[in-house]
Amino acid sequence: MQALQTSVITNNVFDMSAVHAAALVDENGREIPITEEMILSACDELMKLWHFPTAA
Repeated sequence: MQALQTSVITNNVFDMSAVHAAALVDENGREIPITEEMILSACDELMKLWHFPTAA
């Protein structure tokens, strides 16, 4: 396990080339792949909720 960690993390910077997929785990232990569409949808929802500061 130590060898894997040193190949993925160097100087506290995560090597994104080592990431091939990501998933959520539901209450039954099933992995649900995180898609680009899911990320874009989440970003859109956050933008709707964001309150931009007013000019001082």
